[in-house]
Amino acid sequence: MLSITKTIALYGLEGFLVDVQVDISSGMPSWNIVGLPDASVKEAQERIKTAIKNSGYELFSRKIVINLAPATIRKEGSMFDLPIAIGILRSLDIINNPNLENTIFIGELSLNGNLNPISGALPICIEAKKLGIKRIIMPKQNQQEASILSGVEIIGAYDLSQVVYYLNGNIKIQSIKTNWEEYLKKRKAYALDFSEVKGQENVKRAIEIAAAGSHNCVLIGSPRLWQNYDSTKNTNYFARTYF
Repeated sequence: MLSITKTIALYGLEGFLVDVQVDISSGMPSWNIVGLPDASVKEAQERIKTAIKNSGYELFSRKIVINLAPATIRKEGSMFDLPIAIGILRSLDIINNPNLENTIFIGELSLNGNLNPISGALPICIEAKKLGIKRIIMPKQNQQEASILSGVEIIGAYDLSQVVYYLNGNIKIQSIKTNWEEYLKKRKAYALDFSEVKGQENVKRAIEIAAAGSHNCVLIGSPRLWQNYDSTKNTNYFARTYF
């Protein structure tokens, strides 16, 4: 039986919709993930199989084919664990909710079925809103961060079983809304920020993108100290910039 579950993957700061197509049929037991997945997606097989089993669901030896469409864009990261698991459970009729057209799933699975937090939850939610997605199901640890976004229902779950119960209508999970200003007040404040750096717009932009996507970044070269004169205050001030 074929099922299609949706998720969103990030390419830099841009997001694109991914259809997780799962087909389960009789035949020689096998498991294949296609659609240009990287090593972290391919190795999700063992995590998902074990998480489904430890969540109390029987996964019989079947021929399982998983396609991540579109196949022209590389998929990477462990955030595909939850949508793949949901696709498998839908194909097995364990999840019988057909109304998932405007719902996406993101999250990494532990072997016991718990959901681990992922990086980039907020950018994913922003892209989901742009694409018209109405509901996002994700790990509970990411819910507060993502819930600062308005217009999208953010559902946080602790484990795979809770997601299954929710989709089947056995339990209710309330979406929360976080006040943006209060959220920022609780975050750690820093004495210095990019407002102290004069110029170097391209460098600052590159660092912002690296920070938003949790990418590595290195600045090569020694900092230079630039002196500027402020005629309104008749004072000099200095700013450090990097090449």
